[in-house]
Amino acid sequence: MRQWWREQFGRRPWWMNALMIFCAYMAFVYVPWDILFKPAARDVEVWFGVAFRGGWAKLLAPVHWAVYMAGAYGFWRTRAWMWPWASIYVAQVAFSSLLWSILHVGGVGGWFFGVVSGAGLAGLAAALWQARDQFAPPRLPLRARYGEWALITGASAGIGADFARALARDGLNCVLSARRDDRLRALAAELESTYRVSTRVVPAALDDPAGVDALLRGVADLEIGVLVNNAGVGYAGRFDKQDTDRLRAMVQLNCIAPVVLTSRLLPGMRARGRGAVIITGSVAGAQSTPYMAAYSATKAFDRHLGEALWAELLGTGIDVLVLEPGATETEFQAVAGEMPHAAEPASDVVAVALDALGRQPSVISGWLNWARAQSARLAPRSLVTLVAARVMEAWTPTDMR
Repeated sequence: MRQWWREQFGRRPWWMNALMIFCAYMAFVYVPWDILFKPAARDVEVWFGVAFRGGWAKLLAPVHWAVYMAGAYGFWRTRAWMWPWASIYVAQVAFSSLLWSILHVGGVGGWFFGVVSGAGLAGLAAALWQARDQFAPPRLPLRARYGEWALITGASAGIGADFARALARDGLNCVLSARRDDRLRALAAELESTYRVSTRVVPAALDDPAGVDALLRGVADLEIGVLVNNAGVGYAGRFDKQDTDRLRAMVQLNCIAPVVLTSRLLPGMRARGRGAVIITGSVAGAQSTPYMAAYSATKAFDRHLGEALWAELLGTGIDVLVLEPGATETEFQAVAGEMPHAAEPASDVVAVALDALGRQPSVISGWLNWARAQSARLAPRSLVTLVAARVMEAWTPTDMR
């Protein structure tokens, strides 16, 4: 635990940690008390040196809450959008402090306090302005961070193909694996001609243990620096109507294959002191999902596996990430037997994953998907599951309900 705290607070200078803690205190303690319990007659909100009282103060307090919540999150994750907005906001506070003291305190004391507090806050605004690299630190290319070769399963289409393109763009040679040899070879030719990297095609059916072993033999001579456990499949329908053999194959593909591949390739990464493991889970793994009961269970497995490995490997030079997308523009819906519905581009999902790699144990792509996942924590699980049943039933063909 101490190591985790050291790593988290070591990502930013002490004064920025102090700002983060202050924002968290204001967001989770002071402003909620101010909104819910402070009498309106005593409430004052100040913007640009103008004091708002009573009902207006109550109306404006949630804006301050949102600012502090964004600040706490932005400092914690060192998000790029914090620059220049953190600096601009603090500069506004510096101006407000100066103007408030002059107008409402007055006299020499008001001027003195206003100048001193305004100058201190202006200095903090300047420090935040100079800290641009803290929020968007330059990162080494993936090849320099992890090694020369990446293995991507499920690479013939969708998220897997876009992972291959993104990794090749960053200079990694790619081993491409999936069932469809023709698609893999077309993608390999694209990567070689576009990004000037080497490729290797290893067709394998990972829903069969023999296919996993064949893939491992196909990469035995390579130092795999990045393993993308992306191969997976869904299966929509009422559980008693689903085919048992297909369910068994899904569990093998979604759960057993990532376990075996990671188990066999991780020792080499540990010996080299660097590497990355990415597991494509799903936002469905954050909660029970009726009409995709077994699928959501496999993705909960993937989530727990990846996050546990992240903790085990902290400080070893090996990064682990669980990617949890929602509906994505891939073949997933058709193969799973779902009704078509709105989805996010696969390239956007991959960009989210690679930005989060090395920074956090798991990431959900898309704010709406994130909000849905948090509902499983905030609301009773029975209620969340019943709501999910309504949504999934609408996405399931009538003959499978």
